[in-house]
Amino acid sequence: MQNFQNYSTDIIIVGAGPAGATASLFLCKSGVKHIIADKAKFPRDKICGDALSGKVMNVLKKLNLNYAQEIYNNTENFIGSYGVKFAAPNGKCIDIPFKKDLEAHKNAAGFISKRINFDNFLFSKIDEEFATILQNHQLKKIEKVSDGFHLTFQFDGILVNIFSKLIISAEGDRSLVRKQFTTYKLDDNHYCAGLRAYYKGVTDFHSKNFIELHFLPELSPGYFWIFPLPNGEANVGVGLLSKTVSQKKINLRKAMQLAIENNPTIKNRFINATQIGETKGWGLPLGSKKQTICGDGFMLTGDAASLIDPFTGEGIANAMISGIYAAQQAVKCVEQNNYSSQFMQEYETIVFKNLWSELKLSHKIQRLSKHAWLFNYLINKCEKNETLRDTITVMFDDVDLRNKLKKPSFYFKLLFNKAQK
Repeated sequence: MQNFQNYSTDIIIVGAGPAGATASLFLCKSGVKHIIADKAKFPRDKICGDALSGKVMNVLKKLNLNYAQEIYNNTENFIGSYGVKFAAPNGKCIDIPFKKDLEAHKNAAGFISKRINFDNFLFSKIDEEFATILQNHQLKKIEKVSDGFHLTFQFDGILVNIFSKLIISAEGDRSLVRKQFTTYKLDDNHYCAGLRAYYKGVTDFHSKNFIELHFLPELSPGYFWIFPLPNGEANVGVGLLSKTVSQKKINLRKAMQLAIENNPTIKNRFINATQIGETKGWGLPLGSKKQTICGDGFMLTGDAASLIDPFTGEGIANAMISGIYAAQQAVKCVEQNNYSSQFMQEYETIVFKNLWSELKLSHKIQRLSKHAWLFNYLINKCEKNETLRDTITVMFDDVDLRNKLKKPSFYFKLLFNKAQK
């Protein structure tokens, strides 16, 4: 590799996961030159649930229609998912498809893919005509100067110095940019502890590869997930609010293993299953509390901006959406040579305009999930009421109906009125 020690650029993206790679892809599409640096060398693993929602596919189609088609065709690394299975604390389950008539849809709305494959897919699409790609570059120091930033990276024992007028931080929840330039403090009320393990031989998946969320009483108010993967594998994990883990002194690894061995809803499916590799943990900064996500010369994206859905734990879609918005703002900054905090506020405004109501609703549902009786009631009503099941199904595909769901009054009306018809 050529030994570059000094760079100068208008835009640097720190982190090449879904948020950073999406920002880079949009800048490349716009013909804007920039640097993207990551501490790892791709392909690399990322601890995650590995589920890619329909929102992810929508972003990919905005970037390039061919990307979505490549995923549809890549059955070795991607598996289509057509719905979600919800399991109540009492063990009752319902299957909710993402679209009403599954057989009429050739392609799945969502996918599951190991992050080592999905992130590498995105990363491989970055156009080096416009992007200078730096791998194995660990950000060590940032110094704010009058006209931008001096960033110091470590690469193979060498210190690499980069000047940039603008930073797009896509570093994840341990963002150095966020730590240094915002007042963010870790709050256990808005942070989730997660564990993930890969298994081979888990049985009884839905024929259409529904992802599964099990609200087990022993993991309340969190949940246990089972997501099918290509090649007969499965992503299995748990997520629980950090405050609950701390208050109840829960050993999350032990709780996860006991659920696999003893919970009557799932234990029989693991009788002949074999774990692949070790169980790994990570933290999820939830989007249940608004954070400062921009400032003088910088923007935070993805996990650095705490945009993970508080209820489902999904972060990839919102990370990619924030990556596009950050890139759009970066283009404006370069065109107008304006990197001020006031001008950057447009980015924060559009992110929360498009994501906050959904995150706020998910937070409300997350808080309700600690009431086992409520989920038992809802699943029971859905099991008996086809109209309610169809209504929830349509929500995945009907934008207007999803917008109504953002209003708590609609949620309670759906639950307590329509369910009783």
